Amino acid sequence: MKDSLRLSKKISVFGFVLFGLVAHAQQTPIHYFRPNNKRGLHIFETTKSDTTVFTGMKVRIGGNFTQDFQMLSHHNNAAPVLVNGVNTNKLATITNGFNLAMANLNIDAQLEDGIRMNLTMYLSTRHHEETWVKGGYIQFDKLPFLKNAKIDSIMKNFTIKVGDYEIDYGDQHFRRTDGGNAIYNPFVENYIMDAFATEIGGEIYYHPKSGFIAMAGITNGQLNPTVIAPSKIDSATGKTNKYPPAFHGKLGYDKQLSQDFRFRITSSVYAVKSAAGNSLFNGDRTGSHYYFVMENTAATAAGNAFSGRFNPRFSQQVTTFMINPFVKYKGFELFGTYEIAQGRVITEKKMRTATQYAVDLIYRFPKGKENFWIGARYNSVTTKLALNTNDVTIDRAVASVGWFVTKNIAIKAEYMQQQYQNFAATEIRSGGKIDGMMLQATVGF
Repeated sequence: MKDSLRLSKKISVFGFVLFGLVAHAQQTPIHYFRPNNKRGLHIFETTKSDTTVFTGMKVRIGGNFTQDFQMLSHHNNAAPVLVNGVNTNKLATITNGFNLAMANLNIDAQLEDGIRMNLTMYLSTRHHEETWVKGGYIQFDKLPFLKNAKIDSIMKNFTIKVGDYEIDYGDQHFRRTDGGNAIYNPFVENYIMDAFATEIGGEIYYHPKSGFIAMAGITNGQLNPTVIAPSKIDSATGKTNKYPPAFHGKLGYDKQLSQDFRFRITSSVYAVKSAAGNSLFNGDRTGSHYYFVMENTAATAAGNAFSGRFNPRFSQQVTTFMINPFVKYKGFELFGTYEIAQGRVITEKKMRTATQYAVDLIYRFPKGKENFWIGARYNSVTTKLALNTNDVTIDRAVASVGWFVTKNIAIKAEYMQQQYQNFAATEIRSGGKIDGMMLQATVGF
């Protein structure tokens, strides 16, 4: 029965993708919208360019589908740790093969002139094989219901977003793979320390034509909200835990300085003093596209969904800062990240620090089309583990090639190598190494 349900689900996902491709030609344009295909590349926050005439409420159905073929190997030199006679530090035996296909369903509605709504659902992912709602929000680029000329003038430079949305911390989340949506990412996987979460709140943007960017946001500080009163004692304060709001913001500059040259740089911050369970670095409900790497023999795809990533476990308190430069000159593209985060779990009295940096170098060609790319990424994380004083380091190097077969279809091939340094001998990641090839096909419409 279970196998039949899984087969039925895969058939329905493929049917959904085929239906979307057939219906794509009839897709209606949406105001202030980031396309789910190649045209969405290099778009961060949506712009204030209004190129669509409002003729009434419209609904746009779109989606994403991604299939991976994995050819990775892994090994470690961790000392055996026996639990009920089983060595929990023995790595799972992995082989070449297809991973579970991931698919997203995107519903966008033009509710009024300058007002749109988004609802995204994960139809099939590694972490949640069942359908799961990512979130939904309303974006206001105009406020026509107020019927005020002065407010209309002010809103030419402002955007307001309200709902349960992907918080705008840093710029990397605009380039990451999100379940079935891998169309914007020139690589197969995301960063080692993957900052991504959906929270309930609001953001307000100021982005005039000068290129200056400013954003301020406030949220509930947790992915899974609760109205149950806190009862746990915070080790740092000795008092009952509290659930204050979280704050985030962004400042930056983004300008097309010439026909061939674009420059962007932003700095972002996110902070929450305490939470029921903050998940900024563990908020992905889809999972890693590297399956079972550095996992033991008892691992499952859904239960160990974040293989190859690192969660610093800042569930109680976190203050983190990220800076992202982006330069595009003709077909050459550089995107960088420097991130320093401090946080702790509720049983810790002192904050720990995690530092991450990454550099993407991409060349897209031929001129004017940029349907092909070659790229390289280096990503490194250094941090202390919870309740441990030693610094550990994880390094990853990736080389990628790709092709946009059409604006809606892309294929990628990459070679990756990841190493784990200074982990305790009794930790499964001690002396760990992952390397090998990944192939990926992705559709976005």
